[in-house]
Amino acid sequence: MHATERAKLAVLCLMNPRSLTLGLLKPDLAARPAAVKAVLSSLHPFGLSIVSSNMHLQWTKEQAQEFYAEHQGRFFYDRLVGYMISGRICSLVLYHKEDAISQWRSLLGPTYPIRARLSNPSSLRARLGVTDTRNSFHGSDSPESAAREIRFVHPEFDLSSFKTAARSRI
Repeated sequence: MHATERAKLAVLCLMNPRSLTLGLLKPDLAARPAAVKAVLSSLHPFGLSIVSSNMHLQWTKEQAQEFYAEHQGRFFYDRLVGYMISGRICSLVLYHKEDAISQWRSLLGPTYPIRARLSNPSSLRARLGVTDTRNSFHGSDSPESAAREIRFVHPEFDLSSFKTAARSRI
């Protein structure tokens, strides 16, 4: 993305903190290039743009544990951590002019792929998810989570500089 495009997006992000979110394509999906391509091609119809990405991210156990720390102690935590370190993941910082969080989560569909197949069969989880743990995707659930998760996964993506650039153009 060019600097002028990033500056325009930054202006819009100043007005709406929900305009950025983190999307993860989990290991089962990231291992299938055709599936990754299908996901990327479904972003535009939902008004989502990629402003930063890492298509070859491999987490350590410690990184996965830190990212999912809020789930520590829950019955699925160890299984989730093991899953997230089982292969590479693709991470996307996504932009939408109004609400990237709800648009991405709408595109994903329900957390459980079996439920998604019944209630939202065209959603990504319905088409590409496997089980409750191996649901193939992650999406931030709030502006605060999105900011924290983007900083964790994309430390090079400087949201404050992104917003400062916007302020200088207002």
